Amino acid sequence: MSRPLRIEYPGTWYHVMNLGRRSESIFSDKHDYLMFIDLLIEISEMWNVNVVAYCLMTNHFLCGA
Repeated sequence: MSRPLRIEYPGTWYHVMNLGRRSESIFSDKHDYLMFIDLLIEISEMWNVNVVAYCLMTNHFLCGA
């Protein structure tokens, strides 16, 4: 089953999250966290997205953009 079509509005805030499969860890060590932050910066600059908050936990992450 597919998800409903996302309706986009200019200036809208988005809550982005991802949970590890079966709630398994997605970050193993400090290096993984730092790599994720580097990628988040790179991708947000590439797509001109203003990330205003993020939270990294062992088995998932949350971002507000």
